[in-house]
Amino acid sequence: MLDAIEEGRVPSRPTMTRAFVTALLLGVGLVFASPGCGDEGIGDPCTPEQEYDPNFNGFDEKEVNVESKSFQCRTRICLVNHFRGRVSCPYGQDSTAAPPAGADKCVIPGSKTEVTGDPADTRKKATVQPQCLDRIADRAVYCSCRCADINGNKPGDQTFCDCPDGFSCTPLVTSIGKGNEGLTGSYCIKSGSQYAPDSCTKGDCDPGSAKTKCQ
Repeated sequence: MLDAIEEGRVPSRPTMTRAFVTALLLGVGLVFASPGCGDEGIGDPCTPEQEYDPNFNGFDEKEVNVESKSFQCRTRICLVNHFRGRVSCPYGQDSTAAPPAGADKCVIPGSKTEVTGDPADTRKKATVQPQCLDRIADRAVYCSCRCADINGNKPGDQTFCDCPDGFSCTPLVTSIGKGNEGLTGSYCIKSGSQYAPDSCTKGDCDPGSAKTKCQ
């Protein structure tokens, strides 16, 4: 089920135009991407462009988001695979923008601009959830590409990539609505990183303990 498609120019980085697609998990993980991509740079780190918006509270682990035309990725696809919070703020912050003891406030990457959250959301306010220990950014957010169609095939009239060692070509997009079936299919994800029902139940990133630090 497609939640939203947004395409536009991000004010804080006016030279970069992004297309964002987000899907809600309905029993099977979903991911959306542009149909053409190469296999170089698969697994390279990336920071989704949404994180340059101070009103963005962060991602939800039940969703999958793909930034197409990513200038950070040689594949042009920045995959957010069932990830919670912000890549740039592993420990999160509360509704008043106060971080946990030992952590810094959430800021826009490369700046001192604080994350203020959605002003229309009186419940969350400035809240940014901490990353899940078992799905930290390195495990769930990176450059990827489309490696097969919805049937597991690679028809010649479309462009696909081959997943390198350490990655598996995994079905992620089952349906995104009429007219967009070219985005369905499989994408390269890190081996062993498939989302499971018990994901994000093993604790959060916390700077208070060496066992739960995520930086």
